[in-house]
Amino acid sequence: MQTLRDAGVEPEVIVSGVDEDHVTADSPGDLARTLAVLKARAVVATLDDHATVLGCDSVLEIDGVAYGKPGTPEIARERLRSMRGRSGILHTGHCLFDTASKRELRELASTTVHFADLTDDEVDAYVATGEPLVVAGSFTVDGLGGPFVTGIEGDYHNVVGVSLPLLRRMLAEVDIAWPSLWQSPKPFAYDEAEAARYDESRGGLERAHAAASAVHDLLPKGGRVLEVGTGTGSVAAELVAQGNLVHGVDLSPAMLHHARFRLPGHVALADATRLPIADRRCDAVVAVWLLHLVDDSEPILAEVARVLRPDGVFITTTEKSDATRYASGRVPPERRSQDALTHLVARAAQYGLTLDAATSFAGHNQSRSSGPDPIYPMIRFRRSTH
Repeated sequence: MQTLRDAGVEPEVIVSGVDEDHVTADSPGDLARTLAVLKARAVVATLDDHATVLGCDSVLEIDGVAYGKPGTPEIARERLRSMRGRSGILHTGHCLFDTASKRELRELASTTVHFADLTDDEVDAYVATGEPLVVAGSFTVDGLGGPFVTGIEGDYHNVVGVSLPLLRRMLAEVDIAWPSLWQSPKPFAYDEAEAARYDESRGGLERAHAAASAVHDLLPKGGRVLEVGTGTGSVAAELVAQGNLVHGVDLSPAMLHHARFRLPGHVALADATRLPIADRRCDAVVAVWLLHLVDDSEPILAEVARVLRPDGVFITTTEKSDATRYASGRVPPERRSQDALTHLVARAAQYGLTLDAATSFAGHNQSRSSGPDPIYPMIRFRRSTH
């Protein structure tokens, strides 16, 4: 939840798995609150330690009808055309469950939203971005859809997905002071200008698509995928387009500024050596073009092993061969890189990660000379079942 992160709170995001399509209620507000309760309870049921769990769900009400995520471009297009020039009520259900005190609080926040009179071209262009397909009511106020909302009456944060003032009051009821949750993220070297030109300077979306296709072929079908060092989210977005559920973390606020438009609600500011995820929560972890940047890859391997489920997989790019470096006009590195294959295999084995597959893919527009584009090796480790 980017809203929480911007407010200084770093949550652990756990997908509840609740089937929203088969839940009904007497009113749109009741539906939002019921879904929030079901999501919170589903997550609580998976926990081994005490925690404070927040479940949220949003529903847009227009003329008494509830609208959730459209899911397809056709439905999103139809809804946006019916909404233009009108007003609706965005209901967000909040369920806070504190396992230590066994208290469950249920609240509903509602905000009136006024929509602009969009043209057909604007609707088609907005749907083509993919953003309205994955958000309640087919719109956002903090993303590409912001210019299409002419005004709101009530809590802005509630429209984004969680009412911060309401959550603060709910936490106070279970004796948690809001300032106690504040964290200070580590700074990172990328500034906004570097992040803005990152994709273009690294081969653009063609290279991201090639990388994602290679990752996809090594992924288990279904499950929860975490990309560490997600950067601008270009590879993660391609993986989502191929049918994967992906969350991304990165240490750079500037890079995440771009990633959140590609993965709304599914990116977090976090250090790969201290992931905000409980043990054994991920079916797959992906690291593309990351390990060669770090001074020591072992802490990352340890964290990957911690968050992977038994039989889960870790997929990462590895050091390019010396031959490829010469072909692209570069000399071999002076010291052994942290993504060198032999180094990774030896270090990963200490944490129950065993090499079990490999592939490669070609870069695009990456050659620094007239030579061929570089070839990127990619390997897969599997987590032991012990």
